[in-house]
Order: sequence, then C-alpha cells, then structure tokens
Amino acid sequence: MVPGGVLARCRGVRARTAGSRTGSVQAVGAPAAGGGAPNGCLATRRSALAPRQPRNLAADLPRRRGSGRHRAASVRRLGILWVKVGGLWPVHTGGRLRSFHIVSELARDHRVTLLTTHGLDDNPDGLRGQLPQCERVTSFLYAAPKQSSAGFARAVVGSWLSPLPVDLWKWQVPAVREEVRRMVSARQVDLCVADFLYTTPNVPLGGSVPVIFFDHNVEHVIWKRLSRVEARPWRRALLEAEWRKMRRAEARACARASLTIAVSEVDRTLLVANAPGAAICSIPTGVDTAFFVPNGSREAPASLVFIGSMDWYPNEDAILHFIRATLPGIRRQVPEASLTVVGRNPRPQLRAAAARAGVRVTGTVEDVRPYVEKAAVVVVPLRVGGGTRLKIFEALAMGKAVVATKVGAEGLPLVAGTHYVRADTPDAFARAVASLLEDPRRRTALGAAGRRLVEDKFSWPQVAREFATRCEQVVSAGQER
Repeated sequence: MVPGGVLARCRGVRARTAGSRTGSVQAVGAPAAGGGAPNGCLATRRSALAPRQPRNLAADLPRRRGSGRHRAASVRRLGILWVKVGGLWPVHTGGRLRSFHIVSELARDHRVTLLTTHGLDDNPDGLRGQLPQCERVTSFLYAAPKQSSAGFARAVVGSWLSPLPVDLWKWQVPAVREEVRRMVSARQVDLCVADFLYTTPNVPLGGSVPVIFFDHNVEHVIWKRLSRVEARPWRRALLEAEWRKMRRAEARACARASLTIAVSEVDRTLLVANAPGAAICSIPTGVDTAFFVPNGSREAPASLVFIGSMDWYPNEDAILHFIRATLPGIRRQVPEASLTVVGRNPRPQLRAAAARAGVRVTGTVEDVRPYVEKAAVVVVPLRVGGGTRLKIFEALAMGKAVVATKVGAEGLPLVAGTHYVRADTPDAFARAVASLLEDPRRRTALGAAGRRLVEDKFSWPQVAREFATRCEQVVSAGQER
C-alpha cells in the first residue's frame, strides 16, 4: 500500500545546493539472518554526555523553528548517519512513511547518509531515486527470519542466551553494524539516528558519537497488550515473557542514547516511567497535507473503510474483532452498511472472515485516497497498538469523519467529539458509526475540524524542522562536554 503522496511529492524535492557532494547508492548483499554477538551493541557503556545534560536537553529544546529557507544559512550542516533496519522503500507502512518524510526534509539542510536493509520485495534503487538530496544511501539485503523457519528457531535460542528479546535479536545485521562502526571510527558523522528499537542492536549507544533513538512505538506496551488479548494460555505465557524482556531492552536503549524521541506525549510519558532519568522528548507525527486533501468526491452511501497493513498484528486483530463483534450491530441499525479493508498482505484467516460477512478486502493498493474519498466514515477500532496512527491524520486531512477507540487515537492531539468520535466497546462503536452514517452534517463538521487541525500544525516540514532542532542541540551538547 504505497501512499501516492510520497511518489508525487519526492519528484519535487529541492535539489542539493551547489558544491555539495554527489549522492551515491549501494545495494549490498548481507549474511544470513542471526549473525553477530547476542548482546549486539546494547552492551556498550552509558552515553558520554554529562548526566544532567540529557535531561535538560529534552526539556529546554524549543518547540518550533523558523522556515527551512532561512535556517540553511544560519545552521551548520551536520553529518547525520540515519540507520534503519527493515527497509524504507516502498513506503507501505506508517513507520516507513514517517521516517521517509523526516529523512527527506533533514537532507535539505544537512549531510544525511542513510543506511538501511531491504528484503526481496523491497526496491533499494527506487529508494535512491526518491531521496536524491541524501549524500549517500546504502542498503544491505537482509531478511529477518520468519516464524516456523530454522532461522527463527536460532533467534529464539539466541534470545534465551542474551538480554535481547527475540524481535530485537533477529534484527542484528552484521553488515550494518560493521558499516556503522566504520563510519563512526572514521569520524565521518556528527550524529547517528537509530530509527526504531529494532535498529538499536546495530548502533553503538553511548559511544564517541551522540545517538538519537527514534522510538516510533513504545514496543513493550504493544507486546503487553498483545498478551492481554491472547486467548491461548501457552501463547499468552510466551508473550508475557517477551514483553517484560522488551521493556528492559527499551529502557536500556533510552538510558544509553543521548536523546530519545517519542512520537507523542503519551508515548513520552510511558518511556519516562520505564527509564527514569533518561533524556526523552516528543515530536508529533505529520501528514502530507498537500496530497491528502478533500476533493469533494461523492461518498458511497453507508460506506466504511479501514486502512492499514494487514501483516501487522494489531491491524489484523482490530479488523477481525470489528467484523465479528461490531459490524453486525451497525447493520442492525443501517442494513446497507458496507466495509472495505485496504492494506497489504491480508492472511487467509481475514479473507475468510471477510467473505462470510460480505466485506471487501483489497490487498495492496497503489493509492489509498480513492478508498478514503468514497467512505462515509473511516473506522479505527484498534485494541492493541503503540505510537501514533498516521491513518487517522490522513483521513482527517481528507476531511473525513473518523470513529476510533481510545487505543486507535492514542498519542494524537485530538479532541473526542470535535475531531473524531471515540467508542471503546463493540456496542458503543456500532452506535457511533450508525449515528454518523445517518447524519451527513455531523460527518462534515468532524471532517472540517480535523482538516483544520492537521493543516495548521502537523505538516511534514513542520515536524521535520522540530526533529532538526533536536539533532542540532544534541550535537551542540556533545561538543560542549
């Protein structure tokens, strides 16, 4: 599910200034999954910043900066190494979308090197074409072992013998670790960004170069919530052990990074509670307000849509539960109500449940906008999750009415009843959706309020400028010690 805004917008990205080095791209093969020392780089010492500097750093950073046009002349161009395992192109997940836009904007004013991995279905050459402003893009072929594979069994055993949970252990990529070590040792960078918790075993937290840990989700909370909704006792026990190990790993990463950036105040509060004394701030998520716009298209009567990658368990859990527990209640009140599920890699279990309920499942689509445009209501019935839901911001940017659970809207600066309707039980959700389907004026009012909010405060350039501020301050603090 590739948001077309990325494709359309990146072609218009401002070119690098004259005199800057020409960017390069490499797509490199890598060893098989599971290599490297079990402890990865999480065994390194605490950040070299003075103990009190990180706490003040997070608290004192300004909330907004001026326009990028005026910043370029006044801010020293930093050498930033952005590291993200798990790929970045195509942009078909919320995490990739957030990272892509911030990297793209940062590279306008700073020398950004992107180091990532790609799977067999990814497109590293396409990534270079969409990020011409980056100084260098290097991507290593690496596929994390999947469940039931021999590689995953090795990851489980390796995790038992290390402080890393399975989902971090399997993302140790020797080629990435070695390239990061080489660039840091050669002093080619001023700052390293570890993008997602899964990247941190490959980055020297607490080393000679300051590191920002960009935590898109409070991972241990997601795993804890998964354990709470799991019905099978044996699997619930495994998830219980995994989330506790994930909590410790996340606390170590926060404590050893120069600064941790969360994507919402809700997440920041959770991280601070888990890692007291660590430097942690929050930067809101964004949306491409020039691409996701209301276009006045006619809605399909009584139509609902759910948008999300179906190979991410919280999305699959949400829509399966919605089909079984909520959709029947909606149809009792609005018999003609229809539901379309849009997102990549739906499993047979979801397709079977959808077929029985008369629900359309699209699989991967090139552009989600036509599906959102036709919807009368966008539903976000998540029971498990973390971070922020870009799908809600995109729907609001298109002027759509949204019904979401507390978890579904968690972390977003939205006011229930003004920007969206909150409903947390199947019956309440069904009543809220049915009421909106029968009240077009209310739908219009919610959509207009949501559009104003994201347009005024949450465009990607605004978000990226705030991220750049943090980068500059972290480097400055490191130079002063």
